[in-house]
Amino acid sequence: MRAAFIPVLALALAACDSGAPEAEPAARATEVPEGLEGSEVSEIDVEEVEGATPMTERVATIGLLNKRNNVSQDFEIKPGETRRSGPVVIRLQACERTAPWEMPQETGAFVQVLVQERGSDDFGTVFSGWLFKNSPSLNVVEHPVYDVWVKDCAMAFPGEE
Repeated sequence: MRAAFIPVLALALAACDSGAPEAEPAARATEVPEGLEGSEVSEIDVEEVEGATPMTERVATIGLLNKRNNVSQDFEIKPGETRRSGPVVIRLQACERTAPWEMPQETGAFVQVLVQERGSDDFGTVFSGWLFKNSPSLNVVEHPVYDVWVKDCAMAFPGEE
């Protein structure tokens, strides 16, 4: 782990069991099933690096693979947004990448994945946690049909072009 991700990871882990009230996502990119809005969502208050892109302006690229038909999709999502593709709902709470002067480079995102199983009207949480681009085995979305991974987090640091 890099020093830049340790505070973020600690904060994310602390937020998992905080018992804090659930927060409504700031924006929805597509329609979300009724009754699912804001469920099981924890606000993540990540300390911003002065001069870096604010969390609300970052854009993560998240990949979704349907293993049954080998169809993959990429979603560009801002923190607080929710996207739906068929029975899968993806929420992005935060995305980060290490500063250009830190080595090794890493990109991560705090993602929540909900899936509506066949024959059910309810969505179940399949994954809620950090996914890392260069360490996909660190946290894995374990679902027999769908695979989700982080591809990028578009943000800038001071001095970058």
